[in-house]
Amino acid sequence: MNYKPWRFFVLSMLILLIGCSANESVESEFIFPEDTPDFVAVGDFEKIDWDKKAVTFNRNIIGNENKSGVIGADMPSITIKQKWMWHLWGIEDPSATNLTVVGLHRDTGTVHPVLTTGWTTGLGGPNNGADAHAPSNVHIPKAGEWAILLYTNAELFDVLIYEINE
Repeated sequence: MNYKPWRFFVLSMLILLIGCSANESVESEFIFPEDTPDFVAVGDFEKIDWDKKAVTFNRNIIGNENKSGVIGADMPSITIKQKWMWHLWGIEDPSATNLTVVGLHRDTGTVHPVLTTGWTTGLGGPNNGADAHAPSNVHIPKAGEWAILLYTNAELFDVLIYEINE
């Protein structure tokens, strides 16, 4: 039996397979605006636990207890500006801390600034039991499940999962 044609065929297929996978580009499943802050990483989005939904605590704050939460997240915010008050625990020097808020719409994979004034705002001192707070206007462009990633001084601080229906 002549094995040369089979060897040639298998070797050719192997070379073709290696060549194609070496040229294959890895594309992100997320869509980032051009002005997204440089420190926002794809890996931050890949680690999101969509089952860890924000809960209500301290009577009217919705978030992750003793980490971060929002007053106002239960109000309609689609197509209109809405006032939200961010609360963060574990912030040692609020006046020297910037809060960057990044939204990810689960169904579309699109990344959005949530604050109407841009990506980042400063923090104020203690409020409602939290170590720091920040009032802001927000705009959520689309109904659905959202991961709100909070960065303090360019480091991922927390992720809030909200269902925004209105």
